[in-house]
Amino acid sequence: MIPINIPKLGEEEIEAVVNVLRSGVVTNALGTGPMVSAFEKNYAKFAGVKHAVAVNTGTAALHMAVVAAGIKRGDEVILPSFTFVATAEAVVMAGGKPVFADIDPENYCLSPVSVEKEITKKTKAILPVDLYGWPVDIKPLREIADKYSLAIIEDAAQAHGATRRGKPAGTFADMACWSLYASKNMTTGEGGVVTTDSDEFAEKLRMLRTHGEKSKYYSEMLGYNYRMPEMEAAIGLVQLEKLPSFVASRRANSERLSSILSENKRLKLPLEPEGGSHSWYLYTVRLVNGEEKERNCLLDEMKKRGIGTEAYYSNPVHQMPYYQRSFGARNLPETEKASKQVFSLPVHPRVTEEQINEIGKILLQLLS
Repeated sequence: MIPINIPKLGEEEIEAVVNVLRSGVVTNALGTGPMVSAFEKNYAKFAGVKHAVAVNTGTAALHMAVVAAGIKRGDEVILPSFTFVATAEAVVMAGGKPVFADIDPENYCLSPVSVEKEITKKTKAILPVDLYGWPVDIKPLREIADKYSLAIIEDAAQAHGATRRGKPAGTFADMACWSLYASKNMTTGEGGVVTTDSDEFAEKLRMLRTHGEKSKYYSEMLGYNYRMPEMEAAIGLVQLEKLPSFVASRRANSERLSSILSENKRLKLPLEPEGGSHSWYLYTVRLVNGEEKERNCLLDEMKKRGIGTEAYYSNPVHQMPYYQRSFGARNLPETEKASKQVFSLPVHPRVTEEQINEIGKILLQLLS
């Protein structure tokens, strides 16, 4: 089976972990051990911002950012339903209400037109997602946010190496949240990061990460235990150096797969954003005018042939039982249509050129 995603780890990562174990410094009470501090410095430089705050998961990064933005009980945050549940979960954990807006069918990211329709006096923030590695165009969302005095928290969990308007993904948001889970373009095993240019947000985030403390045993605010261990940061330092080559491999595989699949008119293929670059976390195609049953049968047949295809977000968050019970039914036609038609194919760095050819060949055979 060719998995949909798998980390690419080498001897350098193993050596980095061993060096941490030999040092005896495996964590730090305030989350500022030598490996974490070095990783944060390098990640901030990579992301093109002043501050990076490393934490133990991408969900923790989202939760901290929502809390740092001042979201509290009764406040509304506008976000897509076509995403992993953690995006909405972070809002609920902070006491806020997720308000689901529809997506742009061309790139599956949050639709600015849909966002503005959902704004009320209770709206405090917009939380767009760089879905599949496509960096959301923040400019129209920033215009809306400035008009209504809203914060923008970008879920960049899938966008390592993506750019927009000549800058890394997340640069134009008030805060951007990144996942370092094992499937992502780079990994620390688990882990996450919040990036920001704001000194104020950075200070809050660092306290939130470690029980609200600025110094040991002196909590200035309610906080959490979201520290990143030193071993994870050591892996992250190595993976960050390798990230450009990882993204280049994903791009090469994506371009090759597109050249093979372009002959079939039933597939809508992914493209690079205008004035930016895709991270190619997931190579996602759409079965034009397809039904969910047909898409699912196609995936089953691909898997039987050893191709790890997946239909991500086939159950949009607004249709999940907890969110329907808690926040009511929503009508999101573009989200619901996409959830029945899209599917993703393996293009990660461990997929060979021969395997890309085989993936394309098998899919075209099944479609014919």
